Amino acid sequence: MRHCKKTVKLGRTGAHRDAMLANQVCSLIAERRIKTTISKAKATRSLAEKMVTLGKAGTLAARRQAIATIKQPDQVKVLFDEIAPGFADRAGGYTRITKLGPRMSDSSEMVILEWVEASEPVESKK
Repeated sequence: MRHCKKTVKLGRTGAHRDAMLANQVCSLIAERRIKTTISKAKATRSLAEKMVTLGKAGTLAARRQAIATIKQPDQVKVLFDEIAPGFADRAGGYTRITKLGPRMSDSSEMVILEWVEASEPVESKK
């Protein structure tokens, strides 16, 4: 039984899941918002907020931990230099999930995952 197990498996092996979540965080850093399914967004949100917390620390050790997790040093640089300083006075809750409705092909619930600092929230379509 999976009582008290917090890892969302998303139908993938551990290595595939870790790589996918790291790539989604990198896309979130680069594009500032991504469109994905609700379960992937909830899993990505956790990792993205941990990376912002490392970015707020700003130490060399934190930078190395972030590079080890998301595997793209150029995105870590953007995170530490541009995104994390914007959240210096905020104690968590760095991302927002906005529901868009079902996807046409398979009716999966689609959402937009974005940073809270974004200028305007996305309006949901009905």
